Amino acid sequence: MNIIPFSSEYSSRAKSFVIDVLAGEGFAYDPQKDPDLDDIEGNYIRKGGIFFISLANGEVVGTSAVRDMGSGACEIKRLYVRKECRGRGLGLALFRTALDFAEKHHSKIKLKTDPSLRKAISIYLGHGFVITKKEGGFLYFEKSL
Repeated sequence: MNIIPFSSEYSSRAKSFVIDVLAGEGFAYDPQKDPDLDDIEGNYIRKGGIFFISLANGEVVGTSAVRDMGSGACEIKRLYVRKECRGRGLGLALFRTALDFAEKHHSKIKLKTDPSLRKAISIYLGHGFVITKKEGGFLYFEKSL
């Protein structure tokens, strides 16, 4: 499985992948909350961020992204791995790839996650993130560089 920067040829596959993973974890896709998936290039790349995909046999099996928030801050988002590909280090590799990009281009990194995702929380804390608040069913993290 390799990790590559997003290109427009993967638009529909990346969106379908994220929607499928959300559904598999019991989270509903919401076009009001998830409009970034309709134009990944415009919402990430053209705005100073990045979107990574991981491929296996030409299929998207993982994603991670960095969204520029302005004023030196960014958000790591869309960290997903297909269920049958978990437990092999792909999620950590996708996270580290996004983190490397964020650290090179920003002075503050933010992210949020569902409190039930204990493994993700452990990874974030282990990479120097601190919990800044719990609100609306999410944990919010930050890391200043």
